[in-house]
Amino acid sequence: MRIIKTKDYEELSRKAANILAAEVIRNPECVLGLATGSSPIGLYKNLIKMYNDGDLDFSNVKSANLDEYRGLPRDNDQSYYYFMHDNLFNHINIKEENTNVPDGTNMDAEAECKRYDQLIKDLGGVDIQLLGLGHDGHIGFNEPADHFAVGTNCVDLAEQTIEANKRFFASADDVPRQAYTMGIGTIMAARKVLIIVSGKDKAEIVKKAFFGPVTPEVPASILQFHKDVVLVADEDALSLCDL
Repeated sequence: MRIIKTKDYEELSRKAANILAAEVIRNPECVLGLATGSSPIGLYKNLIKMYNDGDLDFSNVKSANLDEYRGLPRDNDQSYYYFMHDNLFNHINIKEENTNVPDGTNMDAEAECKRYDQLIKDLGGVDIQLLGLGHDGHIGFNEPADHFAVGTNCVDLAEQTIEANKRFFASADDVPRQAYTMGIGTIMAARKVLIIVSGKDKAEIVKKAFFGPVTPEVPASILQFHKDVVLVADEDALSLCDL
């Protein structure tokens, strides 16, 4: 694992965007595994600027998102389909048909999980997977468990995750209780993993995930076994690590 320490979130966003952009330049037909939440917003803004400056071309890029809430229609402003279009896709020249997000409106969980796994396989796998890190160590929506989920799965969201996400909804009661998420096996199959973490509130879980034992109780800890991981984190997030 390569660790890049930054002064703050702004520097983190720039450096992480440069890593993702380098993949697009190296392979204009690459498959990007993309994430949602507050962590990658700055990164996406940097990618949009690079595109507007004429430095990036997404016309042949394909994408596959990590996860989606189960039960939310795509036009709901809290769906991850909506998030990706609002924060990235609508501002670059990626083709709509080349973007992929799990279908939260498909209530047949088994069918949707199989479909999404096959889609990623048909794409040839993910070239670089972007990840954030949950306070409990979740990546995607793979919550602490007694085993590592292999493929795309439908998960019951942990109360801590619901609590963290309720700020985006009118109340905690409005937060979906389930989500579709790429499995740990799918994430580990990505050729490269880029994980971004910011803030002192993530310092404890960063230490546990990347400097502690590998356990499904801390899902992100499995990344210690991946052959090509880059962790971009600010000083606050790394404040408890002996670097």
